[in-house]
Amino acid sequence: MKDILASLPGLNDKYSMFSCIAEDADLGDSKFLFSAEDGLTSKDMMTRCGSKMLDGHRPVFDAAAIEKMRAAGGKLIGKCNMDEFGFGSFGTNSAYGIPKNPFDLERSCGGSAGGSACAAAAIDGHVSLGASTGGSICCPASFCGVYGLVPTYGRVSRYGLVDCGNSLDKVGLISSDPELLARFLPVISGKDPREPTSCAQPELELKGERIGSVGVPEEQLEGVSKDVLSCFESSLDVLRGMGVEVKMIKMPSLKYALSTCFIISAAESSTNLASFVGMRYGQQEGDLSMRFDDYFTYFRTKYIGEEARQRILYGTYIRMAGLRERYYVKALRVRLHIIESYKKAFAEHDAILTPTMPFVSPKFEEIAKMTSDESYGIDRLACPPDVAGMPHISVPCGYDGSGMPIGMQLVTDHWKEDPLITFAKDWGKAFDVRRPEVSL
Repeated sequence: MKDILASLPGLNDKYSMFSCIAEDADLGDSKFLFSAEDGLTSKDMMTRCGSKMLDGHRPVFDAAAIEKMRAAGGKLIGKCNMDEFGFGSFGTNSAYGIPKNPFDLERSCGGSAGGSACAAAAIDGHVSLGASTGGSICCPASFCGVYGLVPTYGRVSRYGLVDCGNSLDKVGLISSDPELLARFLPVISGKDPREPTSCAQPELELKGERIGSVGVPEEQLEGVSKDVLSCFESSLDVLRGMGVEVKMIKMPSLKYALSTCFIISAAESSTNLASFVGMRYGQQEGDLSMRFDDYFTYFRTKYIGEEARQRILYGTYIRMAGLRERYYVKALRVRLHIIESYKKAFAEHDAILTPTMPFVSPKFEEIAKMTSDESYGIDRLACPPDVAGMPHISVPCGYDGSGMPIGMQLVTDHWKEDPLITFAKDWGKAFDVRRPEVSL
């Protein structure tokens, strides 16, 4: 562990996975090392959420997940780079560096938890905490060739998480080793009186339950790249060889998940971030004699990035009188329909299986040329279970001709994390997962 701590500055210079690194290199009684997305508060490191608005912010308390990892003997080695306030799919919207894919430095790690996935891929035996709103863990896990686990909404306390969309956000785990998911999910899970949505959960039991059948929605295979489709179909053959029944099904409602997620997260985040106006919270310098609207506009323009401002403006617009029912409330109804669709599928299958992302990690020059629709649309496969609040996991399932990782995503019913973790461990034995060449 000492070697890893000593190598972190050089490693971060190369990959930009961390926005800040632990100043104290003393291991003390630490049993393991971990990192955390910068949207989780930590009392001994800055928490900036990828935004200039929070530069210099040092919380006085740990987020619940970090608190529990420390109590289990963990040492927090760094806060991971992320898209500003969770807005983005490529990790390119951070004010503190853009994480670079360990498989190819010219490519994205994904987002918003790109730094966490990068750390999990680059550091042996490492586990990182991430937060998922609409594909924010599974997207980077797929792009970086690691395992990304998103528990049921409410399984892990959100206390200390700077919310993007509070009815969507979930704290999860990313690692190259599925055994670490099994080890640390029980650590971070559990009821927390400080966070009410965690208090209704049943007890987490990891008994080794296996998945016997999976349903593959035909609609979710449309528009994916040839490389992704080829690897996914090969993985279906491997699954059949493992004794898992595979059946093609139809789930047409999933096509509405992306727009539903976008509306809900934008509306909720515009409320959650309303206090960052350069007065009581966030940066606080300027002419206090200015009119409030002018002061508000000045600070948000100066300290919040363009993507985050667009999402906040959009969310504010759809919450206006006369529009709230048309957009936000309707999106909440559609979410219920998506949940019902999953429940119906789970009556016949243990899990739903799709590719995680429609293509491999793009190069930064390709991302710069994408339209807004293309950029937002990449999470269409990863976000449906996030919208439904259901547990899901992305596992590596193949590599394209350039050696870039490809992932597939399994979804189970609420509170059924056990079969996902069992599957990940079984899959790790059946599939030859490659690691990037990283010099420590």
